[in-house]
Amino acid sequence: MMNTINEMWTSHRTQISFTIMTAILLFVGFNQSWVLALGIFNLSVISSIMALGVNIQWGYAGLFNVGIMGFAALGGLSVVLISQQPVTDAIEAGGFNMLIALMLGVITVVVGVVLHNKKFNKWVVFASIFLGFFAMRYFFADASSAIEKVNPAGTGYLGGLGLPVLLSWVVGGFAAAGVAWGVGKITLGLRSDYLAIATLGISEIIIYVIKNEDWLSRGVKNVTGLPRPVPYELELQKTPWFQDWAHYFDVGLGEFSTLFVKLCYAGIFVSILIGLIIMANLALDSPWGRKVRAIRDNEVSAAAMGKNITRQHLQIFVIGSAIVGLAGAMLVTYNGLLNPTSYQPLRFTFLIWVMVIVGGSGNNLGSVIGAFIIWFLWIQAGPMGLWIAEVISNFAGEQSSIALFIEDRVHHLRLVFMGAIMLMVMRFTPGGILPEKNKEL
Repeated sequence: MMNTINEMWTSHRTQISFTIMTAILLFVGFNQSWVLALGIFNLSVISSIMALGVNIQWGYAGLFNVGIMGFAALGGLSVVLISQQPVTDAIEAGGFNMLIALMLGVITVVVGVVLHNKKFNKWVVFASIFLGFFAMRYFFADASSAIEKVNPAGTGYLGGLGLPVLLSWVVGGFAAAGVAWGVGKITLGLRSDYLAIATLGISEIIIYVIKNEDWLSRGVKNVTGLPRPVPYELELQKTPWFQDWAHYFDVGLGEFSTLFVKLCYAGIFVSILIGLIIMANLALDSPWGRKVRAIRDNEVSAAAMGKNITRQHLQIFVIGSAIVGLAGAMLVTYNGLLNPTSYQPLRFTFLIWVMVIVGGSGNNLGSVIGAFIIWFLWIQAGPMGLWIAEVISNFAGEQSSIALFIEDRVHHLRLVFMGAIMLMVMRFTPGGILPEKNKEL
C-alpha cells in the first residue's frame, strides 16, 4: 500500500500538489473570506514570478543572488517614476537644476572611464572625478532642497511621467536588468562568492537611495495613490451593470467590488506567470538551455568545449533579475503604494529563497508551489497558532501553560513554520516538492 502511494506521488506529484493548493484556497474562501483567499492567491502569484527569476539564476546556472530586495525595489520605483503624474510645482522649483546635476554625474562617470581606459595619469583621472562630483553636488543640493520644500506633506518630489502603469512594469524589468548587467559584468568572471557580496551591497545601496532621496521617491513618507490597471472599487459601485451583478449574486456592493478588483488582478498576474513559465520551459528545453545546464553541472568540461562561461552566466543573471524587477513593479501596483521601509531582507530575500528551495530548484512549476506554501504559512501562521492554542485549551483548560505559551509567542510561529517546512522537505524530498526533471530519474 505504501509503495503504491509513493509511486502515485512520484508520477503525479505536480497534479497532486496543484490540487492540494486549490483545495486549501477553497477552504480559506469558504471558511474565512473570499477576499482573503484571493489576496493570498494574488500575492502568491507575484511571489511565484519573483521566485521564478531566482530559480532561473540558481536552478539553471547556480548563480547565488542575495540582492533580490534591491531588484524588486527598482521595479517598485519604476512604477512611481513612470506612471505617477508629474508634480509641476516641484519641477518648476528645482527640476532644471536636478537635470543639470544628473547630466554632470553621467558626464563625470563617462570622462573618468575614458581617461582610465586611455591610460591617463591616475591623478588626472582623480582630479576629473573630484571636480565633476563637486560640480554635480553644487546643482544637486539646491535642486533637491527646493523640490522637497514643495508641499512636503503631500508631495515633496518630482513625481513621474504619467504614462500607463503596465508600461512601468516593463521599465521595472529593464531597470533591474540594467543594474544586473553592471554587477554581473564586474563579478561573474570572479569566484561565485563575489557575486553574492556584490548583489547584497548593490541591494543595500538601492534601498538606501530610495529611503533617503525624498526628491526622487518621497523617502520613508511613502508614495500613495499609484495608478492601477484595473477599475477602482468606488467607480464600480456607481455603475448600473455592476449593481445588477451584485444583486444577482446577492453580495454587498463593497465586498463584491473588492472581489471583482482582486479577480481582475488575478487574471493579469496569472497571464504573466503562465507566459513566463512557457517561455522559461521552452528556453530550458532548447539547445541554449541544455548548454546552460551543462555549464552549471561542469564548468571545466563546458569551457574545454569552447563555451563562454561568463557570457552565459551574464545572460542568465540579467534575465532572472529582470523577472524579479517585473514582480517588484507588480507588487507595488497591487499594494497601491511605494513603502521603502517594507523592503526587508527577511521578506524579499530569505522568503524567496525558501520558496525556491521548498518548491524545487530547477523546476519552474516548483517556484509556484513553493511560493504558495511559504506565502500561505506566512499569512496564516498567526490564525493557525491561535487555533492550535484554542484546541489545546479546550482539552487542557483555559489556563494551560502550553496554550498560554503559544498565544504569547504567536507572532514568532511563522519563523517556526518556515524552519519546519524546510526541514521536512530536506529530509523527505531533498530536491524540493517538484524536483528538477532530470534529477527525478
